Amino acid sequence: MNIVVLEGYVNNPGDLSWDALKRYGNVTVYDRTPREKLAARVVDADVAVSSKIAWDAEALAWAPHLKMIALTSTGFNVVDLDAARERDIVVSNVPAYSTPDVAQMTFALLLELCLHVGKHSSLVMDGAWTRAKDFSFWDTPLVELAGRTFGIVGMGSIGQAVCRIARAFGMPVVFENRSPKPQLEGDDVRQVDLGELLAVADVVSLHVPATPDTKGMMNAATLARMKDGAFLLNTARGTLVDEQAVVDALRSGKLAGFGADVVSAEPMRPDNPLLQAKGMNIVITPHIAWATHEARERLLATVAANVGAFVERKPQNVVD
Repeated sequence: MNIVVLEGYVNNPGDLSWDALKRYGNVTVYDRTPREKLAARVVDADVAVSSKIAWDAEALAWAPHLKMIALTSTGFNVVDLDAARERDIVVSNVPAYSTPDVAQMTFALLLELCLHVGKHSSLVMDGAWTRAKDFSFWDTPLVELAGRTFGIVGMGSIGQAVCRIARAFGMPVVFENRSPKPQLEGDDVRQVDLGELLAVADVVSLHVPATPDTKGMMNAATLARMKDGAFLLNTARGTLVDEQAVVDALRSGKLAGFGADVVSAEPMRPDNPLLQAKGMNIVITPHIAWATHEARERLLATVAANVGAFVERKPQNVVD
């Protein structure tokens, strides 16, 4: 088979290997594939390995031999699944490979918002501590997490990992999920509806996929329902948040802080409203929660396993 890796650099900038795919066919790796080069690169492809490329009906038509799209991601909203089904193209994804890493990033963002470790380290390195009159100084208010209520929107594998960390910090947890999960309640963890979660949570953390129903779910109206001075975290998808509404809530003091690893359009555009919030209590990282070496190793291994399972006529991690 002809296997074409279309966006190889972001998953493997040189510290890992695509060799596991070679047992299944001829492998060609491209660092990046802009839309205008896609047709030429997939014309002979049996398997396309990609992440953010939009597989709409036009793109699928450029690949007459395509039998499989092996996504290097958990999300699959970039694929027109109806068009793929019409062509009998199998689409696979990589679930749960980054669960511990996204949970880790969730608290990295929260801790920075509460303790401003980076800012205080910069002050020290700039000599501020050497000039201090006291043994200790702080430039911003510091926030303790113990006893504050942590709200989790979406109690899948990542939400559950976040829950465990929150409990370790001594935080009661409330969670909202589209289906009941009574087995996860107990030990100061309880399921509530979104309205109650927004009303009682000191921290609201988003862990749901990007769907038409979740698009813009955190907007001016829902932000207004949050506790005054709460924190909002988004390590899921940027489209869940109305970014201008977040800036307005930060400016008014409704939100005490906002931390995100994702934005509505990536790479971040120069006109993104969040860039207006510089100097407010905001932390934005460039979609790196998934990108630890360990997580990317799991990712590439699962992609190869997905292709292997397809070759053996036992496809796995198929999305529909």
